[in-house]
Amino acid sequence: MSQAYIFDAIRTPRGRGKAGGGLHEVDPISLVARLLNALEARHALDTGLVDDVVLGCAQPRQEQGGDIARTAVLMAGWNSRVPGTQINRYCGSAIESLAIAAQKVMSGWERLVLAGGVESMSRVRMGGAPGASDTLPDLSFKLRQLPTGVAADLIASLDGLTRADVDAYALQSHQRAAQAQAEGRFDRSIVPVTDESGLVILDRDETVRPDTSLDKLAALAPSFEQMGKMGFDAVALSRYPQVAAINHIHTSGNSSGVVDGASLVMVGSREMGEKLGLTPRARVVSAAAIGDEPTIMLSAPAPSTELALSRAGMTLSDVDLFEVNEAFSSVVLRFAEATGVDMDRINVNGGAIALGHPLGATGGMLVGTLLDELERADKQVGVVTACVMGGMGSALVLERV
Repeated sequence: MSQAYIFDAIRTPRGRGKAGGGLHEVDPISLVARLLNALEARHALDTGLVDDVVLGCAQPRQEQGGDIARTAVLMAGWNSRVPGTQINRYCGSAIESLAIAAQKVMSGWERLVLAGGVESMSRVRMGGAPGASDTLPDLSFKLRQLPTGVAADLIASLDGLTRADVDAYALQSHQRAAQAQAEGRFDRSIVPVTDESGLVILDRDETVRPDTSLDKLAALAPSFEQMGKMGFDAVALSRYPQVAAINHIHTSGNSSGVVDGASLVMVGSREMGEKLGLTPRARVVSAAAIGDEPTIMLSAPAPSTELALSRAGMTLSDVDLFEVNEAFSSVVLRFAEATGVDMDRINVNGGAIALGHPLGATGGMLVGTLLDELERADKQVGVVTACVMGGMGSALVLERV
């Protein structure tokens, strides 16, 4: 079986996911097309050698609907023989797209695949398309599923986390992200977004707040208490009767930010890399996706990571750095508690609480952040993992070459 190598990982900056955000004026197809053009320029790439483009997207509708991967290939002016496909594993979509790309290369059927994702949350609203739970109202109660924010508060209630605990973690995320941004640690991966005349629209992540303090975080109101009162607290308590009440402690300050962005990772065989004059940065060692208890929903990063590591013949102690998507503070704190991994190995450059979480694109962004940090710190093995709506988790193990 062939090995799958990562030759490059790029992304747009993350723009605030609202009408006034830095990337709101750029449609999601254009975000991807500009990354395709950037890869082509960086590597003098003969685009006809690309076997496929696999893109994750958590809200595949409106401007993100159809097959956005193929549409972006055509918009970028690439060789028309390059196909594209769009997948959806919610917040794990880009991790899944990378796993698929690696599997394609490792099988020997394909030699060069681009993987990543896109989400324009300012233009395509999260939750705006009716799903089964919306059209069949009794389904959520039958399956005892929760909105993600209520699930995060349920984890906090089960684990005895306080508002001070989750706010302290959020402050750390902002402080680490602000330092990383100031030191240029994200610069290698970020491709500035420009307009048609070449003027820069956005060249850095827009939601980092260096001036965040515990007092400012403590002043924010809980975001999901009203959802709980609508009946979802009762659903949670019916599944976890040992909890006296749901403690609603997650706010806009200790939850992931709503942002726009796109990511692309170049995955290929060693032979294709040699043909193109590319130096491998890492190899994809293993991947895993797993289902977990669907009411608590957000607890699967730890078991998915452990499954991916077991497939690689590794343990947690073999991993130098972890990128655990910061959907909510309690998710990362649960991961650390479940695995015993010290915080000095987790999200060392901050995470989605500070930087934002563009759903389908996030996994690809985390891969770039991880590779850059492994190289900067001269470390060897890293893991990217995320909780996924519906009670799932995704994980990817990478090793520097």
